[in-house]
Amino acid sequence: MDIQATKQRFGIIGNDPKLNRALEKAIRVAPTDISVLVTGESGVGKESIPKIIHSLSHRKHNKYIAVNCGAIPEGTIDSELFGHEKGAFTGATQTRKGYFEVADGGTIFLDEVGELPLTTQVRLLRVLENGEFMKVGSSQVQKTDVRIVAATNLDMPKAIAKGKFREDLYYRLSTIEIQLPPLRERFEDIYLLFRKFASDFAQKYNMPTIRLTDDAIALLKQYSFPGNIRQLRNIAEQISVIEQKRLVDAQMLKEYLPNITTQLPTVIAGKSSEFDFALEREMIYKILFELRKEIDVLKQNGGSEMMDQPTNYKRDEQYLLNDTKESNTNVEVIHVPKPTSHNELYQDIETIEEEENYSLQDKEIELIKKALEKYNNKRKLAAEELGISERTLYRKIKQFGL
Repeated sequence: MDIQATKQRFGIIGNDPKLNRALEKAIRVAPTDISVLVTGESGVGKESIPKIIHSLSHRKHNKYIAVNCGAIPEGTIDSELFGHEKGAFTGATQTRKGYFEVADGGTIFLDEVGELPLTTQVRLLRVLENGEFMKVGSSQVQKTDVRIVAATNLDMPKAIAKGKFREDLYYRLSTIEIQLPPLRERFEDIYLLFRKFASDFAQKYNMPTIRLTDDAIALLKQYSFPGNIRQLRNIAEQISVIEQKRLVDAQMLKEYLPNITTQLPTVIAGKSSEFDFALEREMIYKILFELRKEIDVLKQNGGSEMMDQPTNYKRDEQYLLNDTKESNTNVEVIHVPKPTSHNELYQDIETIEEEENYSLQDKEIELIKKALEKYNNKRKLAAEELGISERTLYRKIKQFGL
C-alpha cells in the first residue's frame, strides 16, 4: 500500500515530508514482527502509527490492544499487563488474564511507555527477549506471541540518564523508531487539518461549516500549537459550536488561541489565564533557585557582595526595559529599593529563607489547581497541561489533599 492510500484509509491529513517519511517507515515495517517505538510530542497523533502497522501486518485478523501505561496505577499495572492468580493480592478473588495473554498472536500498543515502573520494565524486557512472562502470584512461565508497538513523548536518552528508564529495554523497543513532527513544523498542513475538523463538526452538530478569512488563516499558521493536533481539533470544535457567524476573522480567532498576544511571563504581562503552565512553572523554579544561590553567597560573604555591586539593580532594570521595547508589550516595571543597612539586608534574607521552603510546594499546588479548574477536574487533560503523567498528578492530588 502506498502513502496516499494509507492516508485515505486511516484519515490522515497532510503532505509534510516528515509526516510522509514516518508513514513510509510504518508501511515498510508492518509485515515484519520488529518492535517499533513511536516518538513525538503529546497530541501529534502517535496512536495512528500502531493501527497502521497492525492493519498492514499478518496479525491483522488477531487482537489489537491499546494500553495507556500512564493511566494505570503503579500497584496494578503488572496485573493488567500479565494477569494474576487467585489470591495473589487483596481483592484477587479469581484468576485473571493479562493483556499479553489475551493478545496472543496480535499486537499490543503501549502508549506512554516511559511511565512504566522499573519493575514492570524488567518484566516487559523478558517478553521482548523470549516471549515469556509470569502472572502476578504465579511461578509458572507462560509464552506469548505478541507484536509490541510503543509510544512516548519523553526524551528517552534523558530518562535513561536519570535512571527512570532501562537502557536495554529502550534498545529492544526502538529497533525501528518512528518520529512524528510537531504541528508547528507542519506549516502547510495546519489549515488543511482545520478545514477537515471544521467539516467533521459541522456534520456532527448539523450546522454550516466554519470558514476562515485570509487574515485568520495567516494567524492560524503563525501559532505554535503547544498542544499540537489535539489542540487544533479542540479549537475547531469550540469555534464551530460557539460562533454564530460562520466566517471567522483574525480578531475572532485570537480569542481561541491561548497566549497569542504575548510571550512574556505572567508576572510581567498580567494575563495568567492565557499563560502556558509549563513555562510559568519553569520560570518560577528558576527564580527561586537563583534566589537561593544568592542567599548562600551573602551568608558566606557577610552581605558584602551585594553591597559592593550597587549597579546590578540598574543593569537588570535596563535589561527589562530593553526587552519590553523589543516585545512591544505594555509592562509595568516595579522599582525595588535597595536595603540601606546590613541589618536591614539580613532581615530581608531571613524573611525570604523562612518563606522559601514553602514557596516551591505552594506554587506547585497553585499550578495543579489552575490546571484542574481549566479542564473541569479532568485529570488526563490537566496532567498533559502540566507536563506530568496522570498517575503522578493523582499522587500529587492525594499528597496535597486537593
